[in-house]
Amino acid sequence: MVDAHHLLAFCTMSLLLSAVPGPSVLFVVGRALAHGRATALASVLGNAFGGYVLVVAVALGVGSLVERSAVLFHTIKLLGAAYLIVLGVRAVHASWRGRDVAGRPADAKGADGTAGSVRAGVWVGVTNPKSVVFLTAVLPQFVDREAGHATAQMLVLGLAGALLQLLSDGIWGLGAATARDWLGRSPRRTAAIGGTGGLAMIGLGASVAFTGRAE
Repeated sequence: MVDAHHLLAFCTMSLLLSAVPGPSVLFVVGRALAHGRATALASVLGNAFGGYVLVVAVALGVGSLVERSAVLFHTIKLLGAAYLIVLGVRAVHASWRGRDVAGRPADAKGADGTAGSVRAGVWVGVTNPKSVVFLTAVLPQFVDREAGHATAQMLVLGLAGALLQLLSDGIWGLGAATARDWLGRSPRRTAAIGGTGGLAMIGLGASVAFTGRAE
């Protein structure tokens, strides 16, 4: 069983980290600006699930392998960065195509629907090697060794963190989507906002690609 004090401490840290605009938040905001509320929330769900997949990997010991292997770390990082750039380019292209469409709906046609947005979020979540390294370094510190079942404890702690990330990123996504709806009163302005979201994802992908790690 997870110690209540350890769980509270981990949840507090997770909530503080989730509230700070990092790659996860920037990804969700970019999706919200580019495609609207439904796509943003589906992306949040997928990203949280992808993050929990990393928790499972860390709990099973895979995280230490990524932490030790520079080649594996950079391969995963570049895959994630490339995917973010692809999503951004598609969003910009969709906004360009729809700039003259009257009565443009809240969700841009460049989105892949709910299932596709969830898959996009999952892929972005699992291709974040920095999260693996962070979880590998931090998650075991909140495990009560005397209670045993360290793997199960990490899975429970990680689940709590994923749920808090879901809540925090959901708030960011709803806020960005609301701003998009409020500002996008005309098709051209909506297209411009969508293009901005796409450019944000391209910038995030480039940032991820060119940001290294301390060896």
